[in-house]
Amino acid sequence: MKLRYWQDECSNQAFKSFKSGKKHFMALATPAAGKTVMAAIVANYLFAANMIDYVVCFAPSVAVQKSMEQTFAKILGRPMHGKLGAVGGVFTYQFLTTSKGADWSFLQSSRVFAVFDEIHHCGGQETELSNSWGREILTTISDNVSYILAMTGTPWRTDQAPISLARYIEPDFTIQLDYVYGLAEAIRDNVCRLPEITLIDNDNLAVAHKSYDSLSLAMIEADLQYHRILNDLEALRYSLSVAVQKLAHVRDEHPDAGGLVVASSVDAAIRIKTLLVNEFGQSAVLVSYREANAQEIIDNFRTSSTQWIISVSMVSEGTDIPRLRVCAHLSTVRTELFFRQVLGRILRLMSEIRNAKAYLITFAEPSLTDFTIRLKEDVPQAIVKFDRFREKPSPQSGPQNLKNSETKEDSKLQDINISDSNWHFNGPKQTEKDTATNWVPFRLTGQYRQQVFSIF
Repeated sequence: MKLRYWQDECSNQAFKSFKSGKKHFMALATPAAGKTVMAAIVANYLFAANMIDYVVCFAPSVAVQKSMEQTFAKILGRPMHGKLGAVGGVFTYQFLTTSKGADWSFLQSSRVFAVFDEIHHCGGQETELSNSWGREILTTISDNVSYILAMTGTPWRTDQAPISLARYIEPDFTIQLDYVYGLAEAIRDNVCRLPEITLIDNDNLAVAHKSYDSLSLAMIEADLQYHRILNDLEALRYSLSVAVQKLAHVRDEHPDAGGLVVASSVDAAIRIKTLLVNEFGQSAVLVSYREANAQEIIDNFRTSSTQWIISVSMVSEGTDIPRLRVCAHLSTVRTELFFRQVLGRILRLMSEIRNAKAYLITFAEPSLTDFTIRLKEDVPQAIVKFDRFREKPSPQSGPQNLKNSETKEDSKLQDINISDSNWHFNGPKQTEKDTATNWVPFRLTGQYRQQVFSIF
């Protein structure tokens, strides 16, 4: 197999580190760069050097689990189904917490290489202060294996907890990474597509008898809640029209290109699908955590020519659909981790056709604007530093509270990541509840406008 430059460099560096006697290696590689292949190559090197007997991998979702199992089996030339005759197995983090009857004794009697994908889902470095996934890694796995490779494309957590197995450097406690392969390098090496991000705004928002000339101003000064924008039919219709136009343009050079809409709820997804099909004449499928055959829907879309897939908590980090080129980010979840993982779904480059650009469309909400501007930072300094590690929890925020501090993204994934800015006029985790206290009347009465960011 011909490796990408970074995969070859990182796998060799990890192997040399393990060979020198070190147990832990942590790699940051931008979403869609091909982390699984790199990890499988490291396992292959360790087997060839007679340094391990088995390899076990852990993933945040069933979709990623299946993808890792196939990739490792192909590169190692042996099954990875975890049964008799296999060289190892791939499990979800959820499996660790729910399968108390699983027999992990072989970890102590054999030489085992453990691979943790998207390790940022596992929070905490002390058993009593860790979330459920992090706690199982610390108590069941980490002390009983020979070597550990931890991988992530977004090395931080929304709840600001330290990542399990990660090392932090004093005095400001920034994360220490053994290898970094960022988005800028991936674009330079033709590994990932060049992202273009369009932020939609409106120059006249009437909120409670006052007018504001931008979405940001209305949200800050008038307490306009973001979900109100997402639920506004005209705003939704306009954002979808921009996305549909982008996909039509992309399909001129890439006929089977697809689009992803990230919706905030099943009801919102149904509404979006209705608009796409009935008003825009698009073909579309909907996948959510409610569907028993969700993975089958995703697999069918992967190889079809259907234009859109509308997702509610399903097409997330590690989901490999290379034909996705356009994304409408219409979720109320606005964290930097989620934003980058959503963007990563449309960055996976296909080698045989012209498909060098990807397009993300969303609203010019303050946090999303900041995330866009910071895309050049592989590890955004604004969010990954810790003032200190809590040694003794206060009574109000004791161990029980910290143990249950998984982000909403974590829980939903359980077993089922400005050089040219022009305006074009055209005629911390935040989720919201529609309560009587924050409801204010508003109307979008001005012209829509688009700010286009091409930052690489």
